[in-house]
Amino acid sequence: MINRISAISFNTFREAVRDRVLYNLIFFALLLVAASVLVGQISIGIEKIVLVNLGLTAVSIFGIVIAIFIGIGLVSKEIEKRTLYAVLARPVRRWEIIVGKFLGLVGTLAVNTFFMAIGFFAALLYLVHAFQASDVALLAAFYFIVLQFVIVVALALLFSSFSSPLLSAVFAFSLFIIGTFAEDLRAFSSFAHGPAGWIASGAAYLVPNFSALNVISSVAHGKAVSGTLLAYNTAYALLYTTAVIAAAAIIFERRNLK
Repeated sequence: MINRISAISFNTFREAVRDRVLYNLIFFALLLVAASVLVGQISIGIEKIVLVNLGLTAVSIFGIVIAIFIGIGLVSKEIEKRTLYAVLARPVRRWEIIVGKFLGLVGTLAVNTFFMAIGFFAALLYLVHAFQASDVALLAAFYFIVLQFVIVVALALLFSSFSSPLLSAVFAFSLFIIGTFAEDLRAFSSFAHGPAGWIASGAAYLVPNFSALNVISSVAHGKAVSGTLLAYNTAYALLYTTAVIAAAAIIFERRNLK
């Protein structure tokens, strides 16, 4: 089982790396980081704040785009090219395909984030000339960004397991946007009454809480990230991702591929 999942993960990683869209998005992300250095130099007194905000936001947005547009095609492309049938003809279970493709794309995004982080810290060092102890919080921000990618990849796979690529992209983007305002949605549900309050409350706890994983603004102002928040976000991302991947595997197991 482990060998089969590893083989699928490696092939997914290799295919994703070969995708030209991937390189284009990484290029634009690094370009935006470089542009933030220029903007930071123009913004007297807040150069570092501008760089951190724009740089981390660029990495997050382009990573989310990569996760969605590549994630929604992991299953659909295999079906369209009919290569999935050759894989299923071997002793490979459908849930192993889902898990393997998930791990392969997550690994791709982790590697890409690592290189974008190198570009970001190089730009930061160029701007401030020396790192500070508070800059350790930036590593936590990158870690939370990767956790966002993990959840988004799981969602993209879930929707692609039963829907078309276009609808899967719409659903994934919609959940990401709603999840970004999850805390505001929870606040609204506490004030709303009746059916509206029930719907808002249910949606607030059902959608992924991406707002808890966004610490870009706080780390830009030199605030530390607590160990409690690290542990909470890690546990939350793992539990939510496990539930989504399990749902995707169940749906894909029952899907009629004929």
